[in-house]
Parts: sequence; structure tokens; C-alpha cells
Amino acid sequence: MDLMKGKKGIIFGVSNTHGIAYGIAKQLHEAGAEIAFSYAGEAMEKRVRPIAESMNAKLILSCDVTKEDEVKAVFDEVEKVYGKIDFVVHAVAFAPKEALMGRFIDTTKEAWDIAMGVSAYSLVTVSKYAEPIMNEGGSILALTYLGSILSVPSYNVMGVAKAALESTMRFLAVDLGQKGIRVNCLSSGPVKTLASMGISGFSKMLKAAVMRAPMKRNVALEDVGRAGLYLASDLSSGTTGEVIYCDCGCHSAYASAEEMDVLSSAE
Repeated sequence: MDLMKGKKGIIFGVSNTHGIAYGIAKQLHEAGAEIAFSYAGEAMEKRVRPIAESMNAKLILSCDVTKEDEVKAVFDEVEKVYGKIDFVVHAVAFAPKEALMGRFIDTTKEAWDIAMGVSAYSLVTVSKYAEPIMNEGGSILALTYLGSILSVPSYNVMGVAKAALESTMRFLAVDLGQKGIRVNCLSSGPVKTLASMGISGFSKMLKAAVMRAPMKRNVALEDVGRAGLYLASDLSSGTTGEVIYCDCGCHSAYASAEEMDVLSSAE
């Protein structure tokens, strides 16, 4: 498939072959895209470099997205190698582990600031430096989750950060739309990744999603990868300012028939 032939871009946030960012990268690569990769710190480089090299990446760059000078340096290097680019994937999120346990009301100011800075404000910084080198028709894609609009057990401050991310996306879509650049969010259902396993009770979230989802299964990495390919490609040329769900319909259902049966039997 040559859907992305001649297209160039960068992905922030690939960390292993089990993550959503990798699923999107794989689909983009197989569709013909040239991809630059970033990593955060030496420890992550050991994970990211083999993945990037397997996709013939010309650039594998260190970047802490909370540091504006590092983000600028990345895009300066991307411009030197690629000139103009066509897509950016923002797959970066973080909150201290203790903030994803217990009660949300106990969230510290420090944890709040970290989650917001890494998970939401970084999209502003990335978009700011991507804008000057993006082709008309380019796409910026950020990853979100249903916890942005519903309270999900143990998701806590990350849910608030994802809500901020989605609002940020809409304002950026207005700013960049005049240049023909699209900005969207992809909301995946729960996927068993290294990052998600840090959420307390995640295995229960997987089971709950299966029960609630109209398709009666968890979303697969390939599903999310293809949705990311759609948003990064010209297939979504008229789509911006949107949250696109890829969760087997979980977000659309109030309750499953099985859940209603359980509630009825308890009456």
C-alpha cells in the first residue's frame, strides 16, 4: 500500500513494540511513510533505536517534550534532513504512579503539574515548532482516552490531563486550520501496554470494556494503528478538531445487556 508514499513525519512517544505509538508507526511505515523518532533519555534510546532502525529511520533524536529548547532542536534537525513534513504523532503522557492510585482528591500539586505539562502542554510546544515546516494538508495527531470525559477508576489526574489535551487540540485546530494543517485526537480503548499496566486495576478495565463494548472485544493494536494511519493520511483531509474513537464502541454504550441483567437480578 502506497497511501503514505512520499510523506514524512515524526513520532514522539514510541517506547516498545506493544504500545499504541508503535502500532501507528508500523501502519505508517508499511504504507510508505518516512518516520523520524524521538526518545526521552538514554534508557529509552535502547528501546527506541532498534524499532526506528527497523523502519529505516534517518533520524532518532533525544527529546524531553517539557523542555522547549529540546523540542525546537528536534524540529530544526528534522527540517535539515526532511525539509517539509506531513505528519506529527504526539503519543506522550505521564503522571507519577502514586497519582494513579487511591483517591483523586489526594492528587498533589506536583503530580498535577507534571501530568499537565507532559501530557497536555507539550502538544502546544510540539505544534508550535512543527507549524513552520509542515506542508499544507499536514496532520498533527495526539492520543487520548475515554477517561477524559468519564471518571475511570484509578485514571485520576491523567483523565484531567487528557481532557486538557483534547481542549488544547481544538484550539490548535483553529490556529493551524488557516494553513491547512489538521489537528485531531485518537481515543483508543484500553490496550495492554507497558504504560497502561502502571494503572491500578487495569486488568479489570480490560474486562469491563469487553462487557460494555458493542463489539464484545477489546480493541487491538492493529485497529488503533489503522485509525492513526487514517488521521495522519489524506484520507482524513476534511477532519480536524475531532476526537476519533477506536474502542469497539465502548464510549457509545451506557451499559451492556449483561450489566443490566446483573442490576435487575439485584433488585
